[in-house]
Amino acid sequence: QVQLVESGGGLVQAGGSLRLSCAASGSFFSIDHMGWYRQAPGKQRELVATISSDGSTNYVDSVKGRFTISGDNAKNTVYLQMSSLKPEDTAVYYCNANAKLGSIWVPRDFWGQGTQVTVSS
Repeated sequence: QVQLVESGGGLVQAGGSLRLSCAASGSFFSIDHMGWYRQAPGKQRELVATISSDGSTNYVDSVKGRFTISGDNAKNTVYLQMSSLKPEDTAVYYCNANAKLGSIWVPRDFWGQGTQVTVSS
């Protein structure tokens, strides 16, 4: 299994910055990609950003130019640097890892518990 531990959420004023971290641990064969999703009250969970093991990244349009995802493969850790935060970024942010538990296993998704990010206007 894969355990994901997130940190770095909190309360910040609009225009401010926060950095989220997520460390993966447990018994697994490989991690194909990791990323961040968010869910605001009354809304569906949405993709924020992902990073693959080869370093390629993907962002939802609403955060492009403001958020940066990065990773440390050696530490199985992913970061999300969030800048120019807006009230509409307020949500619970969830770390995701797509991992294989064995060499011939089908990759599956694992989720963290979530960390609250609140942006005040």
